[in-house]
Amino acid sequence: MRTPRHIPRRTLVTAAAAGFVTAAASPAQATGARARFHTAGRVKNTADGSVRYTWPGIYFEGRFRGTGVGVALDDSDNDYDVQIDGTTVATLVTPGRTTSWIGDLPDTEHRVRLVKRTESPWAVGRFGGFVAAPGGAVLAAPRARSRQIEFIGDSFTAGYGNVSGTRDCSSNGGVNRNTNSDLAFGALTARRLGADYQLNAYSGLGMVRNYNGSSPDTDFRTYYDRALLNVDGDVWRKPRTWRPRVVVLGLGINDFSTPLNPGERWTTQDQLIAAYETAYHGFLDKLRARYGPKTFLVVSATNLANTTAFAETALRIVQERNRRGDTRVRSWHYDDSALDRLGCDWHPSAHDHRIISGQLDNYLAALPLRW
Repeated sequence: MRTPRHIPRRTLVTAAAAGFVTAAASPAQATGARARFHTAGRVKNTADGSVRYTWPGIYFEGRFRGTGVGVALDDSDNDYDVQIDGTTVATLVTPGRTTSWIGDLPDTEHRVRLVKRTESPWAVGRFGGFVAAPGGAVLAAPRARSRQIEFIGDSFTAGYGNVSGTRDCSSNGGVNRNTNSDLAFGALTARRLGADYQLNAYSGLGMVRNYNGSSPDTDFRTYYDRALLNVDGDVWRKPRTWRPRVVVLGLGINDFSTPLNPGERWTTQDQLIAAYETAYHGFLDKLRARYGPKTFLVVSATNLANTTAFAETALRIVQERNRRGDTRVRSWHYDDSALDRLGCDWHPSAHDHRIISGQLDNYLAALPLRW
């Protein structure tokens, strides 16, 4: 299908693609297209130049010259925001296999950013690159940022239901339509710091125990090393360029927020706490081996309505690491009486994420970071 020359800036025109990347006529061209966008997310490269992914908040950034740009996607499960020169101009809701076009832009150089708003541990998305409108050109990719942060966590980190405005999302589109990971606290803080980031978050999972004891044979550690969450045994190959100086961990809400059920592995909370501590120390060992001695590993916790075990145990883990001589494992406790928890299912709202992000900004500003 021929690309229209004049496409209203806030209107999306989708063109069915004969091949996945409509502008790619050969593998060589596809490989060149891959070099013309930047991402810090966990992706798997494919032979045709596209990339596959599942984690929330993954973003792709590019540069182009001209009056319009196309976004080549193959994804029927997730929602995306398209941003031009720092402004969100369109939201793509489960776009499918299409190239979506933004046009009627000034005929000059622009920056484009595509960000995955939603979680999809069960489904793989595919991005095929940016395509210039007729008369324009896709330019060299933006440079990677020297600052890098990794966020590890659950639904709070993913931004679950944060743009809902009501705790019951059953009548306003459900969790996916009301989630925007780009407005989660980690993404907000990273952008204010001018840092590349990963949101490696999976709703409902804990360090050793998932929400209400669900899926007892798995936990967050089952999936952390994967690029594609729905592929058993998949392993993300960390590029040498990914060297975060800060890793913020937020695992424990699901471990402790619900009481133990009959038949679970632990019969008392003390047993659960002991298992959690052991697993957390092992996970910190993994991160320290992966990222080296200079990276700050920030163990975060927040208040739970029914127990203080999460906050107390997280602090004790940090104190033990410090006692062993690792002073770059730090504790961050966040909470605020102004949180309204108007996200889906009592999760933090976009308003709350801004408050939490502000607290994290202040916390990181006090660390002796040299990046």
